[in-house]
Parts: sequence; C-alpha cells; structure tokens
Amino acid sequence: MARTNNYSLQAQQAKAHFTTYDQNRLIAKLGLHADETYLYPVLLSETYRIHREIGNICRKTEAGWVDANSFEEVMTLLDLVCDSREDRFLSGRWKNMTDFGLMFHRNLLENKVDPWAEKFQADPEGFRRACLALGGKPFSLGDIAYSIELFDGLSILVQLWFGEEEFPASLRLLWDENALMYIKYETMYFAKALLLQKIEALM
Repeated sequence: MARTNNYSLQAQQAKAHFTTYDQNRLIAKLGLHADETYLYPVLLSETYRIHREIGNICRKTEAGWVDANSFEEVMTLLDLVCDSREDRFLSGRWKNMTDFGLMFHRNLLENKVDPWAEKFQADPEGFRRACLALGGKPFSLGDIAYSIELFDGLSILVQLWFGEEEFPASLRLLWDENALMYIKYETMYFAKALLLQKIEALM
C-alpha cells in the first residue's frame, strides 16, 4: 500500500509541477495543438490531452477519451512536455540504454533472464504486430527490431534477440545519443515500462 501511495504522490507532484509552467511557451516549444482547456501532445502514436489547470491526463480512443493517469503515463508525458530542452535535436546515432546510466543501473537493466524477452520470444508474430500497431519501423539489428517513436521525433529502438540453449532471450532498448535533451535518465525507466506494457496489451 505504501508503495502505491508513493507512486500516486509522485504523479500528483508531477501534475502540480506542470501547472507552474508557462503553457504558451510549452505549446510553442513543441508545436502542440491546444485550446483553452487542454494541451494535446502525441505519445507512442496516440493523442493525449492534458488539463491545463490540474494536469489530469486522458488518451483518445475510438470510443472517446479514456483515463490515462497511470504512473508511467503521467511521469513520462509530463517530463517530455515540461522539461525537454528548447534546443533539442537528434544525433541520428543509437546508444544502448545501459550506457546512459551508472554501473548500478546497468546491472538492474542486464538481468540474466528477462521475462519480457521470454514473453515476446514466445509470440514473435504478436510482438511484430504490436510494434507495427505502435507505428514501429522495422530495423535490421537483432532477430526482431523496431524503431518506435516515443515523442516529438524521439524514438526507441527495441531489439529482441532469441535465446538459445546457453543464452536466454534478451531485449535491448536503444535511444538516440541526444535523448537526454528530451527526457531525464530516470524517466527512461518509466517510458520503457509504458512501451512494454503497450506492446503486451496489443499482442
């Protein structure tokens, strides 16, 4: 319960932080569609709306707007909207997510058995379909790989390597070398979790 409450507290703090920004500047910085009530950013090929007064988030579906206040969505989207740099630009060079962090974080990302990799390897066609549904573009690294746009041109390269008898399946995420101009290192974890959740839901 304490952990859940802590997540909720962090999300509420992020929303409160959003309301302190000059939103006209955010609109100009990102070229966002907006009206008097909402900003309308796009995250993982889906349109969201952020309430300008309270930071509440919804996602557009065929059935209409639905609640999108999961911890991962709030933390990822508000970080990208609020704190991406105005002078951001892509380098065009990929960098492994493990190389952005300290050795402690690298160890967390390099578990010997990755349950996500095992899940995706068990249904490779489902994995392919899900990545394509998210606007993924096939890439020639790994057994299956797709470049999937996260936000404002910034993509994540998802590489699935099939396991063998001696080696388990592995999943690698690569970002543009200049990704930290768009997103904080800590927020990469939230974006990763959100992306994998969406892939799983679409499989």
